[in-house]
Order: sequence, then C-alpha cells, then structure tokens
Amino acid sequence: MRGRVRRRAREKLERMGEKWKGGWEGKGQSGNDIGGEEGKKGEEWRDGGHRPLMGTTTETFLSLGVKFFKHPIHGVQLQSSTPPPYVISDPSSLRLLFHLRIKPVCDAGFGYGESCGVSSSSSTKLLIKGGTVVNAHEMEVADVYVEDGIIVAVRPNIKVGDDVIVLDATGKFVMPGGIDPHTHLDMEFMGSGTIDDFFSGQAAALAGGTTMHIDFVIPVNGSLLSGLEAYEKKSKKSCMDYGFHMAITKWDEVVSKEMEIMVNEKGINSFKFFMAYKGSFMINDELLLQAFKKCKSLGALAMVHAENGDAVYEGQRRMIELGITGPEGHALSRPPVLEGEATARAIKLAGFVNTPLYVVHVMSIDAMEEISRARKSGLKVIGEPVVSGLVLNDSWLWDPDFITAAKYVMSPPIRAAGHGKALQAALSMGTLQLVGTDHCTFNSTQKALGIDDFQKIPNGVNGIEERMHLVWDTMVESGQISVTDYVRVTSTECARIFNIYPRKGAIRAGSDADIIILNPNSSFEISAKSHHSRSDTNVYEGWRGKGKVEVTISGGRVVWLNDELKVFPGSGKYVEMRPFSYLFNGIGKADAKYLSSLKAPVKRFRATT
Repeated sequence: MRGRVRRRAREKLERMGEKWKGGWEGKGQSGNDIGGEEGKKGEEWRDGGHRPLMGTTTETFLSLGVKFFKHPIHGVQLQSSTPPPYVISDPSSLRLLFHLRIKPVCDAGFGYGESCGVSSSSSTKLLIKGGTVVNAHEMEVADVYVEDGIIVAVRPNIKVGDDVIVLDATGKFVMPGGIDPHTHLDMEFMGSGTIDDFFSGQAAALAGGTTMHIDFVIPVNGSLLSGLEAYEKKSKKSCMDYGFHMAITKWDEVVSKEMEIMVNEKGINSFKFFMAYKGSFMINDELLLQAFKKCKSLGALAMVHAENGDAVYEGQRRMIELGITGPEGHALSRPPVLEGEATARAIKLAGFVNTPLYVVHVMSIDAMEEISRARKSGLKVIGEPVVSGLVLNDSWLWDPDFITAAKYVMSPPIRAAGHGKALQAALSMGTLQLVGTDHCTFNSTQKALGIDDFQKIPNGVNGIEERMHLVWDTMVESGQISVTDYVRVTSTECARIFNIYPRKGAIRAGSDADIIILNPNSSFEISAKSHHSRSDTNVYEGWRGKGKVEVTISGGRVVWLNDELKVFPGSGKYVEMRPFSYLFNGIGKADAKYLSSLKAPVKRFRATT
C-alpha cells in the first residue's frame, strides 16, 4: 500500500512540475494499514539527510523520573529499539504508553552555532487523526499520515501499526506551516546587528506556527557571492527550513554576472532593490531599469523597498533642523506620499520592462492604491503587507518614554490609524496577496543608540513568532477572510510566488510534513516575557486573541507542543527556489503582442535628385 501511495504522490508532483528526488523500494501492505513492514529504503528524499527523532514534553520526562536541564528551548532524542505508539489526545495532557530511554541532545539555548550532530537512526512515523485539513482552496475532515518528513497520505480513517505516533486533532484545523516571505536574521544594519540569529529567530518562528522563512542576503562590499557565503555560514545553526532572497546594493557587470550564478546554481530566484537609504543601499532609476531587465531574462522576481530616498533624506534634515530628534521624527520624515510615489514609479518601470514586480512591506494606503490600480490594468504586481502594518498604528512613536517609542521604529514607518484597516480590506479582497513580517529585531540597548537622533535608531520590529496568531485573530475571527484564505495568505501564496509549491504550502501526498494544528477556540497572549525571540521588547505586548497554534510539526518532527519548544541547531535545510514561477506565464506572449503593435520600423525611401 505504501508503495502505491508514494508512487501516486510522486506522479502527482511530477505532473505539477515538482521533481521527485527520492523513492521507496520493497514490500507494502494491502488495505488501509500503512504502518507495517517498510521494506528497503531507497534513495534519501531530497537532501539525503536523516530526520531527527521527535521529542516529548518536560512533564512526561519528569513523570518518568528523568532528570535533565530544563531550558525554554531545548532538544531531546528519544531512543527505543521497537517503539510502540504514544498517543497525544489533548495537547494539555500527554499520555506516554511505553518506557523511553531519553538522551539529551544538547542545551539548544542561545549561543550554539553548530549542529549538535544528532540524527535519527530510524524512520519517524506520525498520524494526525480526525482534524479538519485545510488547504488554500479546500478543506475536509481527514487523517494525515507522515513518514520520514513527507506527507504520504491524506484521507479519512487511516489505520496504522504500533510504531506510529498518533496526534488527535478532532475539532481543530490541520494546516500547512506558515511561510514568512520577509525576514532579516543575523543582519548587520545601521551600526548594529539584529538580535535574532538563524537559531533564535527560527525557534521563535516554530513556536508561532511558521515552518519556513525566506531571508534577505546582504552583499559584502557589493559582492553577491561573498554575501551568500557569509549567510551560508550564519545559517548553519538553522533549526527549520529556509530560503534566500538576494539584495542588490550596487549595479555593474560583475553584479549582473553574479545574478546569473545565484539563479542558475544557488537556488535564489528573487532580488531586492532599495529605492531608499540614500548613501548606502539606494540605487537610482537608471540602474533599476537595467536590473529589472536582468531579472526578466533570468526568470527572477524583482522586489522593491519603495520609498523616495532623496525625499526621505530631505525630510530627515528638515526634522533635525526643527529640533524633532525623537522617534516621532522618523515617521514624520518619511510620510505615506513618499511610499506611494516610489511604489508608482517602480510599477511603471517594471511595466515598461514587462517583468513581474513584488512590493515588500506595503505600509500605507498610498502604496496599496498604486498596486490596486496596476493590478486592475493587468500588470503583474504582488503586494506584501507585514503584520505590524496590518494591526498597529503610529501613536506609540509619540510615547514620552524613549524606549517604548523607539521599539516601533521601522521603515517604511508604521502609519496612522486608518492605514491598517485599509490594508486589511485590501488583503481580504486580494489586492494584497500574502503577509510577511519584516522581522528585524533589536533590543532596547541597540535602539538607544538613537536617543539623541532618530536617524541612528536601528530600524526594525519583531513578528516572526506572532504573525500566524495575529493574522488569524485580526482577519479570520473578524470575518474578513475565510479559513482557506488564511492558509493562502500565510503559506500557499508565498510557496507559489517563489516556486516551491506544492513541496511547501500544502497538505497533500508528497509535500513536506511542515504542519500546524490550530485550535480556533483556544486563546493566546503575547508578551516579551514569554516569547522566544532574544529581544527584550515586543511591539505586540499584551495582545490577547483567539486561535492558537497548539502543535507545530517541522520536517515530520513535533517541535512545538504544550507550549514547549524542542529544537536544535543544524536541523534546518536550505530550500532552493527555481526561476520562472507562475508570475512569468504569458510574459513572452505579451512581449510579442507589444512588438506587433508598434507598426515600426517604417520603411522610408530617400527622394532622388
């Protein structure tokens, strides 16, 4: 039976263009019984690595009399020669049905930079039973069977053997893990470095139901290859899957050639261009045009940070001259009109080249309306709001306490009340397509670098742990989007845009087992005291809402359960992203249509004398 299931999954993925890089040989069983003899294992799936064994809860360890060092984020390996099942019927109470020999993996507390070297010596089998399985366009009550990190079957009433872990999800939603399209981990910026690295940031993500993110590589002295090499070293401590965008901070022929290497050899299919940060990252319109043309030829997605950098620079000078040096000066120096102007300009330049455009962190009505107009005219423009822009307003920037105000400083700024509601409406109508975070965290000491000059406050807020909960509470609980749309804007659309669907962003046979179980009747509360980021502040402090991620499964391993996280550095995998996503469909035809419409060149004859 397993062989047929895996074969059908492989064939389905191949039909959808996903290359199957693994397989199974040997005997299966008939009927619905999946958990019998597995036969000979063939080629390893995709990355060739073994999936680590999953852990269990602290309470269970203590009930068995096992003594170990408890840390908010820790890893464990379970060892059993012939593991019988244990059943989790309710995340609030784990009932262990057999004796386990527990081996501490490592204290995966902050500061470890390398993998602990732990791998699984046997397969991990998991059944999620009785939940409502939700994909971007459909939902059904079904079981989900997982083996070695891959979803093998999705259907009702799956029967399994005694070597399978069973999770009861009755009355809850079983969904693809979130994919955050916009993060900055371990990034040097404005004379400082983000407080979350690839371990602490990803650990926070998993606690919040996000199982993959795409981070921005910053070039080293303009070199893309040097920048990627640096980020490859930083990401060795990863505890979940991740991908890379590449930022472009200058333009010349060397960069153009390196872009080809990124796309053809390194699995990067998107490039970000800064229209702001004059004197550092900003590139002008002439270079932006050349870069857009290069992206189009490579099938890579052009992304823009849309603010008018020249005008922002002038606005900053004006605020300082007026004696406005606090965090409120940051927002006043870069008003919504400058975001709208840059968004419109980027859209027109991308339209002139006829290449798809992705506008990151859409924060204002001004920018959103430009995207809406472009999409209505037929242009391929993606708008990405971030959760801070959806749910916060700029009133905190006027707080008399500097640290309180400074923690809300990001670019583009969080806008005045009204912008967030408009962005929510645009998301619900499809004008904006997916939700990111721009997770770029700094602690209070780092933010205090700008206590006398807002220009020196490191820009960035948290969100990688809070996004899934806040989008559910703000958008689903309010009735603005459906449960299936929730999956679309937090996971599936990102996977489609960056060409990793259906490996990611789906609960279907053959997809990676990155799964969450969300209880719509459970509540959550956000606090810096309990979050998993290294930051000592949280811009969503005190937020309470409904819809809690109770279980997170990453690569087939239960990593979040009973409000406890079980992860270790080095277990995450880099996900390569192919060029020419669905956004490029029809580009060639549009170019041909344009050329045929020119009625040029005109053949002219010179008059003879």
